[in-house]
Amino acid sequence: MGTSTWEQRKFSEIVDVCSGRDYKHLNEGPIPVYGTGGYMTSVCEALSHNRNAVGIGRKGTIDKPYLLKAPFWTVDTLFYAIPKPDINLEFALCSFLNVDWKSKDESTGLPSLSKEAINETVLRVPNAVEQNHLGSFFTDIDSLITLHQRMGPIFSFCAHGSRTNFASTLQG
Repeated sequence: MGTSTWEQRKFSEIVDVCSGRDYKHLNEGPIPVYGTGGYMTSVCEALSHNRNAVGIGRKGTIDKPYLLKAPFWTVDTLFYAIPKPDINLEFALCSFLNVDWKSKDESTGLPSLSKEAINETVLRVPNAVEQNHLGSFFTDIDSLITLHQRMGPIFSFCAHGSRTNFASTLQG
């Protein structure tokens, strides 16, 4: 799995960057609405019905891309980037996470990112098989990190209890 067969491409060649929209005219429903900070509320309609995507801030938090599972709606401060058919979603997310988006900030006040800045950003892309391997690898790593974060308090409690029991055994 060397990078010698990876092609240099622009993000515009691997994803379709779409704009979020205001949701306030919609009724409540089961479809999650996301902004730059994550989940906000739920509505009755979706911008993407069956295509997962990568969410990336247009205004405000522009440097924390995250996965969006369809169906979903995004507000106007969050772009959603749908991978092209030959691009693995998890690989696309990893690619977004490895760009210094703050360096592409186009504002003098609130951080701001344009579709053009995203589309013109260059990256290296392997073939589909390698993308799938890399996407699965990083998904597994993320799952392990999440598991360890959830288990941390349990391990801490067990370790503390074990130390206490061991110390009392030595003293007894």
